[in-house]
Amino acid sequence: MSATAEATTPHPAEPWRRRLLRSLLYGSNIDRAAKARARVGLAILVFAAVYCVIAARLVMFAVIPDSRAARHGPSGDAIATARPDILDRRGEVLATDVRVPSLYGEPRHIIDVDEAVELLTAELPDLDSAELRERLSSKRGFVWLKREITPKQQKDVYRMGLPGIGFLSENKRAYPNGAEISHVLGHVNIDNQGIAGMEKWLDGNGLAALHLAGLATDRLQTPVELSVDLRVQHALRDELVAARTKFKALAAAGIVLDVRTGEVVAMVSEPDYDPNNPRQALDPTRINRLTTGVFEMGSTFKAFTIAMALDSGKVTLKSSFDARMPLRFGKFDIHDFHAQHRVLTVPEIFTYSSNIGAARAALAVGVEAHKAFLRKLGQLDRLRTELPESAEPIVPKRWGELNTITIAFGHGLSVAPLQAVMGVAALMNGGMLIPPTFLRRTEAEAQALGKQVIKPSTSEMMRYLMRLNVEKGTAEKAEVRGYYIGGKTGTADKVINGHYSKTKVLTDFMAVLPADQPRFVMLIMLDDPQAIPETRGFTTSGWNAVPVGGAVVARIAPLLGIEPRLDLPPADQLILASIRESR
Repeated sequence: MSATAEATTPHPAEPWRRRLLRSLLYGSNIDRAAKARARVGLAILVFAAVYCVIAARLVMFAVIPDSRAARHGPSGDAIATARPDILDRRGEVLATDVRVPSLYGEPRHIIDVDEAVELLTAELPDLDSAELRERLSSKRGFVWLKREITPKQQKDVYRMGLPGIGFLSENKRAYPNGAEISHVLGHVNIDNQGIAGMEKWLDGNGLAALHLAGLATDRLQTPVELSVDLRVQHALRDELVAARTKFKALAAAGIVLDVRTGEVVAMVSEPDYDPNNPRQALDPTRINRLTTGVFEMGSTFKAFTIAMALDSGKVTLKSSFDARMPLRFGKFDIHDFHAQHRVLTVPEIFTYSSNIGAARAALAVGVEAHKAFLRKLGQLDRLRTELPESAEPIVPKRWGELNTITIAFGHGLSVAPLQAVMGVAALMNGGMLIPPTFLRRTEAEAQALGKQVIKPSTSEMMRYLMRLNVEKGTAEKAEVRGYYIGGKTGTADKVINGHYSKTKVLTDFMAVLPADQPRFVMLIMLDDPQAIPETRGFTTSGWNAVPVGGAVVARIAPLLGIEPRLDLPPADQLILASIRESR
């Protein structure tokens, strides 16, 4: 065949599928140079993607060197995961995570169990050899051998070169202030899981779920800001520790609460414990008496009784009640500790802390009204806050006239001290009951949560009575010049084996600061204080809890931003006069 004929022979037709694919990829006009560039570009993209994945993994291993811990999750051995920092209201760190090494084993990779046990127990003598042998002889892929070892121990074990023995850096919770704020913070277990206080609250409010989902494995979590001021907390604790020693008391406790927001600015229950050593929390004497304990609060409850009587409209500041003789009910006689043996006005009932007068005022209002008033002020139901530890009040099963008589002066009803503080704050702030909180809260948020429980005019009269009691009543030793403190004392006989003791008492002092423009309510409580020469043989609140309260105010008032105001007129001229003018 000639060359011409060969040249003119037609080529086989290209399949339509190939033509369609080429048209879609390169267009109708095929450009081989463009085709080559596309192939090179595609290869570059593939290699770039591979290198990006490798780089990302390298960065991950550099930033989170213990990410391999995730592979050990199914083994059942928990890894201590990260927790957010906890700060006070000024940004001071109260709780944070630190990285510590922990020793683990991979039994499937252990060559000589006996050798490993011998070497490890020699370096770590607190390891139980039998338990260690059992763990290393198991068929599991991962077992903990010792949590939270020292850097030196890590170095020494590493030098042994034992196959199947390794280290993981875990998060360990650290509390830089020690016992300073333990009952608020609570503590965590070995796996960094909260088991008390605000730490437990954190887990119950989403942190535990984040850990289970693997979304909280680093420390890039928003810090939790508490309402507590570490400076005020320190001053309060310092004075309570000194008071407990001075009066040889079994325990001491105190609270500072913002009456406008319900924020707990300080809370101390001593003896406390160091959350860095949570085993101390197992000691029953170290419980948080302010939320998990319930107590008969003594005459501080007279503030509720008088407020109820005034708010009912049946009693005024000018009303009077017969206190010439003990009040007899059945076979019981009600006496006054500071007996005046005469008719007393309402302000005198408050300043002399008359049991008889308070009981008669409560009876004038009625049993059912008394019960309803205390329930309205949150004294008959369990108080719920962020702290998971809370106690149910001990309320009489059958509430009759005798119960109203004794509860009127603070016996026969046991409440958590924090809920008593909440109720008194409502008496001081214009009548708004605001639930306490350990987290930051604005006044607007507090108002939205609060409810009006007494008239504003009743609150004004109660502020007058609180201040009057410091000027010339049972709380005179709380006076601190320039700070216009108001307060009510309380001394309750303790119940021992079902009977009231004649020698053991619980004393407390409920204070408001300042009395004419309330910003804070404070409680000081001493468990079984002893008489000392300075108290002239007395153990009542006016001789111990009250002066402690004055010492605390002198220290914390400047920290709370309260400026001293000198030469203020007495309550009759300042607070009572303003009540008259408002009418």
